[in-house]
Amino acid sequence: MFAACVFSGPSLAAQCGQNAGGYDAWKQAFAKEAAREGIGKRGLAALAQTRYAQSTINADRGQKSFKYSFEKFCEIRGCNVIVSQGRKRKAQNPGFYSSLEKSYGVPAGVLIAIHGMETGFGRFMGDSNVLSATATLAYDCRRPAFFRPHLIGALKLIDAGMMSPNAIGAKHGELGHTQFLPGNAYLYGRDGNGDGRIDLNNQSDALASTANYLRQKGWRPGQDYQPGSHNYRVLQEWNAASVYQQSLAVMGAQIDR
Repeated sequence: MFAACVFSGPSLAAQCGQNAGGYDAWKQAFAKEAAREGIGKRGLAALAQTRYAQSTINADRGQKSFKYSFEKFCEIRGCNVIVSQGRKRKAQNPGFYSSLEKSYGVPAGVLIAIHGMETGFGRFMGDSNVLSATATLAYDCRRPAFFRPHLIGALKLIDAGMMSPNAIGAKHGELGHTQFLPGNAYLYGRDGNGDGRIDLNNQSDALASTANYLRQKGWRPGQDYQPGSHNYRVLQEWNAASVYQQSLAVMGAQIDR
């Protein structure tokens, strides 16, 4: 998927594993690979302090909602509530959303739908150490090739002072209001409030970054984003699950109505 082709490097030499048993050995081997890819002392020190995150593995193995029908998915995820609250949020701050659409071409409804779906508008942004979660998934044999670039991204964020080694996010290492994976946060993060730094726990930065991500993935300003359209396919870049993609299109249109 998206970031996997961005960070080039040697093929995986560190041995993946199915449990905590080989994590420390993997971590030492991966540190050598990371150093070869330019990760500095700060990032390597943070990597050394990570721990195998069993709760992340449990969450990764237990994902069920994407297997539901669209109707069931929306019932569980509260699409109607997101739309209702989303309309109010747009009405309370129309200038902000208008500025994002002017800058990136992505309408308010889509960004608000993502914000509501990902964190309930910032009410719950996770309870897991981002770096340990990401490292655990890069070590785990299920999808190491997908998560490896996000671990490199997380270490680059730490090296650059853009993320603390103690940063808290979701079970798969997602960050902030709209739950960016670290590699994408590093590549697509934007300063939305003009304070000179990128902080995805800040709503303005997170939504600007989300809009930038979609634009960079091919979003066409002013065009439709319902099923069958080019922009609908771009929504798949945010989340590959068809029910998720459909929910963003439906909620976005209802919010912007």
